[in-house]
Amino acid sequence: MASTTPSRKKYVVCHFMVGNTYPYTPRDWISDINLARAHGFDAFALNVGHEDWQRARVADAYAAALQLQTEFKLFLSFDMTSIPGASEADAEFLRQYLEPVGRHPNQFLYHGRALVTTFAGDQCKFGQTSITRGWAVARAALERVCPIHLIPAFFIDPACYPMLNSIDGIFHWNGGWPIHLTKDSPRDEIDCPALDTDRPHVQNLQGRTYMAAVSPWFFTHYGPDSWNKNWIYRGDDWLLVRRWEYLLACRNAIDIVQVISWNDYGESHYIAPVHGAQPNSQPWVDGFPHTPWLALNAYFARAFKEGCMPPIVRDKIFVWARPHPKTATAPDHVPRPRDWELTDDKFWVVVFACAPCIALLAAGNERPSRFTCPAGVTKLSCPLRIGRGIHAKLVRDGVVVAQCHPPSTEYQFNAKPEVYNFNVYVAASE
Repeated sequence: MASTTPSRKKYVVCHFMVGNTYPYTPRDWISDINLARAHGFDAFALNVGHEDWQRARVADAYAAALQLQTEFKLFLSFDMTSIPGASEADAEFLRQYLEPVGRHPNQFLYHGRALVTTFAGDQCKFGQTSITRGWAVARAALERVCPIHLIPAFFIDPACYPMLNSIDGIFHWNGGWPIHLTKDSPRDEIDCPALDTDRPHVQNLQGRTYMAAVSPWFFTHYGPDSWNKNWIYRGDDWLLVRRWEYLLACRNAIDIVQVISWNDYGESHYIAPVHGAQPNSQPWVDGFPHTPWLALNAYFARAFKEGCMPPIVRDKIFVWARPHPKTATAPDHVPRPRDWELTDDKFWVVVFACAPCIALLAAGNERPSRFTCPAGVTKLSCPLRIGRGIHAKLVRDGVVVAQCHPPSTEYQFNAKPEVYNFNVYVAASE
């Protein structure tokens, strides 16, 4: 994808579900902000809905950032599947949210204006006859607080972008996953899915701001008695790394990358420690840490912001794996997720090597598979075996320089799960 704008300062931000912070205290916000800063993030995109209590958590977040005297920023991401946008009066809700934070010292400014994003909103006309007129009304309400830079995540044909003169750019939310795949897709496309859906968005923006999405995984498992969301997107093939590699290849066309997500437990793409309030996602989240992805993501975030791959100064192995065969049967009142056929019973490995080495991968104590790895980043995989765990190590000149072997009490590939769980256990070497 060719660049449409000259290279300029790049940012990496992370989507943060305020809806999962009901029990948060200011100390929790301080902990999350410090962790995000340490892993290369510039800001949190605070996803907010209609619930009144979320305003207090947003206020705490901004206060925590100010207390830390840090350059870390925050900005509002209005969840328009929760917030009403049917009448002109609904725009006042947005204005009231921005009022206390729009001119805050830790508000993310883009081109000198307060950055505002959305999830959805293309169905919101705020009492007008079109999206453009509706969001012009919403924008006018917000700009009674301060000038804004509006980058919504609209789910519309990119060919419509030239007609949307009330926005400053687009966030292509679904770019983070190969959502086009189905069980009927050709096998070669399933094995190596395309992650390059950005082109029509960039071309139709005609130089306006483009925010790209990155995500490591997607699985949600709510039945008809709940949110009725039960499907996967294929996260195999080192999704997090391959998506970053693509974005680095077309870096000049991308202004901001948003990682989805910090703490969306219900959709299994969280990268931070599980903390706060889960949205009834415990059956597929508890016992499935993802924090090693923070360090993996930090490497590529730095590369995106600096324009070159950072040196690898320490040998490291990252591994992740699902907990049961995709065909396993569980006594679960919610059935297997839609598109379960798209995944493979493998564990996925990313090697960071300071110098050439040998990688040895095995399911449990079986004879390991041997791979020669050059210096740099290498992507590997290995079949999972029922009743066994995962073991990976790096050897150089006969010496083990890194290894990852989660204890069996934490991870085993289980043939008889209690629930259908297409989340992953993520681990890394010390």
